[in-house]
Amino acid sequence: MDFDDTPDEAAFRSHVRSVLEQHADELVHVAPGEQSPDPARHEADFRRTERVLAENGLVGVTWPREHGGQGGTLVQQAIVAQELSRARIPALINHIGLGMCGPTVIAHGSDDQKSRYLARLLRADDVWCQLFSEPASGSDLAALRTSAVRDGEDWIVNGQKVWTTLAHVADYGILLTRTDPSRPKHAGLTMFVVDMHAPGVTVRPLRQMAGGAGFNEVFFDDVRIPDAERLGEPGEGWRVALTTLMNERVTIGGAGTDLGLSPEVLAAHARGRLPSLTPEQQALARQAVGRAVAAALATRYTGYRRFTVLSQGGIPGPEASAGKLGGTTAAKLIADAGVRLLGDEAVYAATADGDDTWQKTQAYLPGLAIAGGTDQVLRNILGERVLGLPPEPRTDKTAPFSGGAGRLSGRVDGSES
Repeated sequence: MDFDDTPDEAAFRSHVRSVLEQHADELVHVAPGEQSPDPARHEADFRRTERVLAENGLVGVTWPREHGGQGGTLVQQAIVAQELSRARIPALINHIGLGMCGPTVIAHGSDDQKSRYLARLLRADDVWCQLFSEPASGSDLAALRTSAVRDGEDWIVNGQKVWTTLAHVADYGILLTRTDPSRPKHAGLTMFVVDMHAPGVTVRPLRQMAGGAGFNEVFFDDVRIPDAERLGEPGEGWRVALTTLMNERVTIGGAGTDLGLSPEVLAAHARGRLPSLTPEQQALARQAVGRAVAAALATRYTGYRRFTVLSQGGIPGPEASAGKLGGTTAAKLIADAGVRLLGDEAVYAATADGDDTWQKTQAYLPGLAIAGGTDQVLRNILGERVLGLPPEPRTDKTAPFSGGAGRLSGRVDGSES
């Protein structure tokens, strides 16, 4: 494992830092000890931040040049993510579009779709969301019920999606629908690009226990989508969705930024709080901090192994698949330890000096452990596809969806959105 940048990587990192310093006044930053600003309340600032970064080549780093990207490497993309985190720049407002929707359009969209959407997506002129999960089909994504029925040159869509990140600020989304219920559940799906401002689309933000409302439920009532907005052929929606899901897990688990929580931050918090705790509380807090730091460093160094392989021109192994699972597990342990260090003040919404950072972080992270595939989904994937363990029994793989395959089977294939 090589902890050092190559000369080319070091030069690129220096360039990224220079750009961020040069344009610091134009970018959104998170102040130390504060939560990331709400994109919905600061939408213009977030869009400006992404536009400035795009104009300086720091957005769409791995996208092909013919689609407005930089044609760069995954290591360069990771360096940009690390430097954005170092500069305390929050997640870009179009991170769903950049990491998931855009690559899906590149892989499966028509030339017309690529020319109309990709350049505007990179600059955050249009913000995108991913419309997958439903009230009765989250982890079992292929059991979705939102329908699309062909009507001439249009499709009429009815149904509901839920847990859709950034739908309340999105201009477009990629929408997975059921177009043929007579086929098995994986075979009767079709993907579309949907205008989030189209008649019949209703977005309702969902208030989360951390206080924010980044997730949404979305309703479709006789929404007309032109056939020209289809991604892939009718019935090939699951194949298209797999492209999205693959990119989603790389986006969430592969940035190498400790998911915003580092062991160093926890250690500094512990140094300040341990002296105020009782001996019993100190013993429990030290154990929690030790577990969290060990998990976080294991995840970080596994990420370094992955970057070393990529830097040397290799193909990442199972550590890439485990990145998201390890990252969210470590982040939850850090947040739990941080709250435990508050002692008796942990029972309040904020500490005596008004700081609620650790409580809000702890409340936020369960949602991150669901997004992009629950921990249980990822363990199944790792067990079956990496370790070669026997798959779970499934009785609905070949049955027509309309004949009962739509019922939850206990099999987890997909992802939350």
